[in-house]
Amino acid sequence: MSKHTSHDKYQEGAATNPAAGGTEQPDLQSAREAGSGEGAGPAPDADSAGEGRGTASETAAGDGATGMDCGANGRDGAGLAKKIADLEAQLADSKDQFLRKAADFENFRKRMNQEKQNAIDFANQSLLLDLIPIIDDFDRAIQSAKTAIDAGNSAGTPPSNEFNALYEGIGMISKRLSSQLDSKWGLKSFDSAGEPFDPNRHEALMMEKSAEIIEPVVQQEFLKGYTLKDRIVRSAKVKVLMPETPAAGAESGAASENNGA
Repeated sequence: MSKHTSHDKYQEGAATNPAAGGTEQPDLQSAREAGSGEGAGPAPDADSAGEGRGTASETAAGDGATGMDCGANGRDGAGLAKKIADLEAQLADSKDQFLRKAADFENFRKRMNQEKQNAIDFANQSLLLDLIPIIDDFDRAIQSAKTAIDAGNSAGTPPSNEFNALYEGIGMISKRLSSQLDSKWGLKSFDSAGEPFDPNRHEALMMEKSAEIIEPVVQQEFLKGYTLKDRIVRSAKVKVLMPETPAAGAESGAASENNGA
């Protein structure tokens, strides 16, 4: 037997007989695969692990995005509320200015209408003031004629018919003129004798004290006063009676002295 043939047989025996020192390689590989399978269990699927990590990441990312959205919405809501408050304040200010302007315009319109009406009512004031002295002359003539008539009747020499006619004619002219000025132009005379003294309506030319009164009173009227559309255009020229009562300060001093005594 040759050396090559003996060596081949030895390798076969070692392969088939483990006790002879041979090792069966396929059986050992199978045992290792089985042992690793029983101890560790099946290996996780790579795709499943990737999905798990992706889902966790997406969830975390979603939570973060939701938080950012809530914060943005909160800031937007606060900014919108501030903007609404500013617009409401501007609206209130504009409304207040509009009401003020409307009130100013209404006052201006009323003032212009009043001034226009006053211009119409008092357009002839200067002319009417020039006519008042003529009416005064008529009044003086009538008063003088009446005094003469009364004196003649007292003396037993009554005036003639011509004088009486002239007297009556002057009186009629005076009444007609006064009536026309009153009805068409609003010029009216007012009586002052016996009325309380009013500095706005009366001009005191003379004064006299009296113990019978407690407040100033017009005793005599020298010239009549006139109003035009309820406005005083000429004050009446009068004589005033003044009370003789002591001043309030003197009365208070006298009362203090009496109490002290």
